[in-house]
Amino acid sequence: MNQPLAYVHPGAKIAKNVVIEPFTTIHNNVVIGDGTWIGSNVTIMEGARIGKNCNIFPGAVISAVPQDLKFGGEDSLAIIGDNCTIRECVTINRGTIASGQTVLGNNCLVMAYAHIAHDCEIGNNAIIVNGVALAGHVVVGNHAVIGGLAAIHQFIHIGDHAMISGGSLVRKDVPPYTKAAKEPLSYVGINSVGLRRRGFTTEKIREIQEIYRILYQKNYNTTQALSIIEAEMEATPERDEILDFIRNSSRGIMKGYSGNY
Repeated sequence: MNQPLAYVHPGAKIAKNVVIEPFTTIHNNVVIGDGTWIGSNVTIMEGARIGKNCNIFPGAVISAVPQDLKFGGEDSLAIIGDNCTIRECVTINRGTIASGQTVLGNNCLVMAYAHIAHDCEIGNNAIIVNGVALAGHVVVGNHAVIGGLAAIHQFIHIGDHAMISGGSLVRKDVPPYTKAAKEPLSYVGINSVGLRRRGFTTEKIREIQEIYRILYQKNYNTTQALSIIEAEMEATPERDEILDFIRNSSRGIMKGYSGNY
């Protein structure tokens, strides 16, 4: 870690085997785990907590203060898990008094020029593609994939294993296991390819498909569809996850695709 052309504040806590390239600045009250590599011209500001074996590419800014006029200078954190890759010019803001932290889980890939705003919570194994913009308080589930240049409205919830098409405007919650595309953003099927890659059986994928067929293709309203799913479908973790997600949605879920462009 002996890099004379980088600035590391004496109050930063840097673990063993961390590599810090030239012209990087690391502020006070920063913790960086074992084996992490930090490229040139990275800025890591107060409140950053970075896990083990991460790779942070040139130009990234981690834990800058929120772009929120209500922010009053309170102490808060930007927490990054283990084995994450953060590509060029990514910005991750720390939290506000609302939650106190912005969180990126383990094994995530955040591609170049993406922005993760204050108080977001990103699960494990998520992929956030180039140029994605997450507004404040967004929750992204495990294994979710957000396509390039998508814009996510504040307080949106994206479920586990969901996949969002590039260039999408996400104004409503996206339930687990689904694919979302079109404008306005709509249900276009389940993420069956992703589920197979992650070990879901054919029977489990069919179960999930049937749940969403009732919800989106049987001409029921949401309340009717949820009642039918609960009454007719066997109780499983996936069924209950979908029901809980929809019932707890504060913004409402995306609609079914109408076929009209």
